Amino acid sequence: MQILYSGHVQGVGFRYTVQTLAAGYAVTGSVRNLPDGRVELTAEGTPEELEAFRAAVRTGGLGANIRQEEAQWTPARGGLAGFAIER
Repeated sequence: MQILYSGHVQGVGFRYTVQTLAAGYAVTGSVRNLPDGRVELTAEGTPEELEAFRAAVRTGGLGANIRQEEAQWTPARGGLAGFAIER
């Protein structure tokens, strides 16, 4: 799953909060700021875990910062371990 978030999502602890939320789900992946002001979240896991994680991002205190969420579902590539903040 790849999600691009736009709104007031940089400089507000968005990536840290997403990483903290990820610890509660069986997902692997990363989150990073994009040069255009959006944040990109990439995650792999079961569809149920990914949907629950996606909902937690919206309801876990970040929803007010998100103006738009663009999700794309692709087959898992594997090779991801843990959940990291990319710089």
